[in-house]
Amino acid sequence: MKLFQIILSSVCLLISSAYAETQKPNFVIIFLDDAGWGDYNTFAETKYPTPNVDQLAEEGTKFTQFYVPQAICSASRSALLSGCYPGRTGVVGAHGPNGRGLEPKFATIAEVLKQDNYATAHFGKWHCGDQPETRPLARGFDKHAGLMYSNDMWRYHPTNPKHWGKFPLKFWDNGKVTIPDVEKKDQKNLTKWATENAVSFIKENKDKPFFLYVAHSMPHVPLFCSDEFEGKSGAGLYGDVTMELDWSVGQINQALKDNGLEKNTMVIFSSDNGPWSGYGNRAGATPFRNSKATSFDGGTRSPLIIKYPNAVPSKTTSKKVFCSIDIQPTIAKIAGVEPKNEIDGKDVMDLITNKEGAKHPHKFYAFTIGKSFDGIISSDGRWKLHLPHGYRFVKKAGNDGAGGKYIQKKIELSLFDMKNDPYESKNVISQYPEIASELQKMAASHKAKFWNK
Repeated sequence: MKLFQIILSSVCLLISSAYAETQKPNFVIIFLDDAGWGDYNTFAETKYPTPNVDQLAEEGTKFTQFYVPQAICSASRSALLSGCYPGRTGVVGAHGPNGRGLEPKFATIAEVLKQDNYATAHFGKWHCGDQPETRPLARGFDKHAGLMYSNDMWRYHPTNPKHWGKFPLKFWDNGKVTIPDVEKKDQKNLTKWATENAVSFIKENKDKPFFLYVAHSMPHVPLFCSDEFEGKSGAGLYGDVTMELDWSVGQINQALKDNGLEKNTMVIFSSDNGPWSGYGNRAGATPFRNSKATSFDGGTRSPLIIKYPNAVPSKTTSKKVFCSIDIQPTIAKIAGVEPKNEIDGKDVMDLITNKEGAKHPHKFYAFTIGKSFDGIISSDGRWKLHLPHGYRFVKKAGNDGAGGKYIQKKIELSLFDMKNDPYESKNVISQYPEIASELQKMAASHKAKFWNK
């Protein structure tokens, strides 16, 4: 009897292994909110440990020059899911309660993968529409639990309660409101709930291809973490929150391993934009110029780790440049499906895998803030052109949850050599007029296509 059980167990293991090697790949995107490029040890030295994100980087490739096209919540998330620039979709800035969000004619990654019967789920913050046609279950996701918009859009917001206080912050679970008015005790569990739902979804769908989108509400202010992580970092509340997010990454990564899915799953870890520096000690870290809601690298350059043992090298750091609009078409190509509508992103798998002789499919990437077209960067990451535009600057940062004070500044037509000056500190346009002229032509073409309507 014991011999039979051993033989049966071996046969089942062989069948399971063979199935894992032949089934379509799974995709997991972990998207943080307002995380700094330097919040995790694998990117920059921190005052608290981040072992799980560090491990993910060891098991995959860390990308040091990854961009989002607009460093504001709704615009960034819609660009990721749709593969389109904000100028195409019209989704700019951050939508509030009842906001329209991403129009249904622009397919999400979930809707693209649904063409091949993928199981799909979203847990955490949505912020791509708060109307029946634009909420997650209407946008290709089988399961959803979380907030429809940012966690600061509630009645406790210190600077704008009259506007957001009209709308209770609701927690949704599969199309139903389960918490009609989120309280502070609920916010403490947002990271934990999203993680637990993600792990359960992986277990439930281990025998079929799936797409899991975990879009955490943290570390967007107001900051909250579960009791297990309060005071754990020794570096203040922001460190505690980041350590819980790191724990979440570890739980998801381990769930893939425990269910025999690690080799056949692409894990993408990043943030929607840079830190909200006006909140001082409640904001993340970036070595680059400025922060969220600006087109400087402090706003648009996000941390990125991709793990995919089938194709992506481990223990590797890459300086290859690409943008979040490229995620949808890259996933679609791997899965063997086609985008459902015209998009702006391109398949960049050859760049991700560091394929020898790979050519970049783009000439440049464009950056906007709201409806302001601010500039472009060459696809090799060397040259960044800022068109004349205004931007906000933190005059005095707040502390312990209080917002800071901003002033408006302006930048003239400027060219930065990002290879030698990644901090955008020295305008070299007079030294390289030919390069500036070529980038201006590219910028004019982009503006004519999307913004001169």
